[in-house]
Amino acid sequence: MSAEVKPRRGSVATTSRDAAVGRAAEAAHPSSGAAPSKEKRPFLLDFFPLEGPDQTRLSRFYERLREGRLSTTRCPHDGERHWPPRTACPKCHSEELEWFDLPETGTIYAFSAVLGGAPLGLEEGVPFAVGLVDLDGDALRLFGRIEGKPWTELTIGGHVRVEPFDLADGRVFYRFRTVD
Repeated sequence: MSAEVKPRRGSVATTSRDAAVGRAAEAAHPSSGAAPSKEKRPFLLDFFPLEGPDQTRLSRFYERLREGRLSTTRCPHDGERHWPPRTACPKCHSEELEWFDLPETGTIYAFSAVLGGAPLGLEEGVPFAVGLVDLDGDALRLFGRIEGKPWTELTIGGHVRVEPFDLADGRVFYRFRTVD
């Protein structure tokens, strides 16, 4: 039997999960005075998805990304194309989806700079740019980080290329790199 924790007026009750999140946040912020830690970030604060076949039914997306191919799913029954990739068609509910490659290039539709307050684990790169990119020859508009130029030199309509990149723990994700 555990004792109930009642906060006193003006205080906040914490749980062991709150404490773990607090320790992870302190470790990720060098300005807090704490030494950087190799401690794994709590799952809910990890912005990159798990990728293995034992962790997601979309592991094929990450396998193809490792091969340098940004891809998604399409339903062969009704032609519905999906972003992000799906395990079932939201229109007809079929799970018989096929994978196809998306264009490698696009143009910047909109962008913004992250100048401060970056998410946990992404503080090192501040400032950095994120934006919406229209893929060439496709109706899809994707969101992602934009690399290659400082955010002050980016322009609407600027050309970018999709680029897979490796995370320190062995996972992979995509971003955009300027080409002009």
